[in-house]
Amino acid sequence: MNFTLSKNERLHSKKSIKELFDKGSSFFLYPFKVLYLDCPPEAIETNQVLFSVSKRKIKKAVDRNHVKRRIKEAYRLNKHLLTEKNKSKKNIAFIYVSSDISTFKSVEPIIQKILKKLDNLPVKANQI
Repeated sequence: MNFTLSKNERLHSKKSIKELFDKGSSFFLYPFKVLYLDCPPEAIETNQVLFSVSKRKIKKAVDRNHVKRRIKEAYRLNKHLLTEKNKSKKNIAFIYVSSDISTFKSVEPIIQKILKKLDNLPVKANQI
């Protein structure tokens, strides 16, 4: 099992990010708003993720980075929950909306629930 979070697994293309926010679907599982968009398998080779923590909600950069680090670690350890059963890959954005600084123990089970929910979602034909 691969427990890394390499550059090609992170969503960094401005075009892809804009497309995700414009065309993507979303759901809310406190303290995260999750945006996702199915992509054809030839477009990207792995699921790509984006992590965001609002500057308006958490003022100090140190605290924002701390929360992002916890979210990334929880995703990295549990990304195997996104299986390859459907052939499409997803672009995913984890947007942290709470003003509280969560611990890793509180973030990890929520990330697991999100990944299980994303894995069970049907593939939309108009997005591929």
